Amino acid sequence: MMAPVSEAAFSLHEAADGRRTLALSGDWTLARLPASIAAFEASLRAQVGAETTWDLHGITRLDSVGALTLWRAWGGKWPKTVAVPPVLRAIIERAAAVPVDSARPERPAYLSGGLLLVGGAVLSGLRNLAGLIALFGQLVLDARYLLFHPRDIPGREFSANIFRSGAQALPVTALVGFLIGVVLSFLSALQLRTFGADIYIVNLLGISIIRELGPVLVAVLVAGRSGSAMTAQIGVMRVTQEIDALATMGVSRSLRLVFPKVAALALTMPLLVVWCSAAALVGGMVSANLEMGLSFHYFITALPRVVPVANVWIGLSKGVFFGFLIALVSCHFGLKVRPNTESLSSNTTTAVVTAITLVILTDALFAILTRNVGI
Repeated sequence: MMAPVSEAAFSLHEAADGRRTLALSGDWTLARLPASIAAFEASLRAQVGAETTWDLHGITRLDSVGALTLWRAWGGKWPKTVAVPPVLRAIIERAAAVPVDSARPERPAYLSGGLLLVGGAVLSGLRNLAGLIALFGQLVLDARYLLFHPRDIPGREFSANIFRSGAQALPVTALVGFLIGVVLSFLSALQLRTFGADIYIVNLLGISIIRELGPVLVAVLVAGRSGSAMTAQIGVMRVTQEIDALATMGVSRSLRLVFPKVAALALTMPLLVVWCSAAALVGGMVSANLEMGLSFHYFITALPRVVPVANVWIGLSKGVFFGFLIALVSCHFGLKVRPNTESLSSNTTTAVVTAITLVILTDALFAILTRNVGI
């Protein structure tokens, strides 16, 4: 037969000799504590005294909430005189062992909202930079391991990422590249015609597309398409605890998840740069023919003469670096996802924005380092 359920209560008994006994009774559980637990705790705290004996034998049930309520009412320490059954003592001791978050320090008066915002952004950036460096170091260790253990190379994951990041991106990169070439050629023709320099459209399109526009355009498209997909994929695995399952089975998450994505994108990006640049040049050639009457034969024969081959190597080098950065950033933010959908969406957005920002900064660095090459 089940014991009757009663509300948590306490009663104070005073003996003739002045001794006070506080008897606790009922079910000290979350369901049976008063609605205002804070007020109930305050009333208990008012009974704490050197001469008070706490009698807990009347408690029929005790859960962690009731134990924490008692422990906080006692001020985080046992009363001098307490009568408690061994079972209830064990429950209270477990509740007392739970760490309590320390109170946040008061904010100094000189820290305004704007300063806190800037400081928080700087600290967040430094933490992400440290995480990226750590992830890069892990990739170096993985590459060294695979150099001596070629049988462990994740070939299927590598080929699957090449297909998703490279082959499936061919249509959109070709379409965007072709349209950008048409627009750039059309606008350039309007200005060159003013000065009678129509033939220099080949120089303009060749240098701008092969050296700068092609790699950056592909990087932006890949960051929004493949980079976000990488972050979302790893993030969902974090939410569904698949990465924890891999760790339980002794499978390296960096070797099986991060390394194939970074290596595949670093390999496919130069090929996508060539593909997109070729489509942009075709679009510019078509537009130049329709707008300026420039023949296809002249455009094709003049292009190798006016564009040094060093520009091609610069564009391909940018593709490798951009692909590596995009994949590294995407995987880093994917691994930072916490098990909730809000974290998944925010980290995916942050990954894309960060990747595009780093691509632009890297492109500016390339422009400075190669300012005397291929001109």
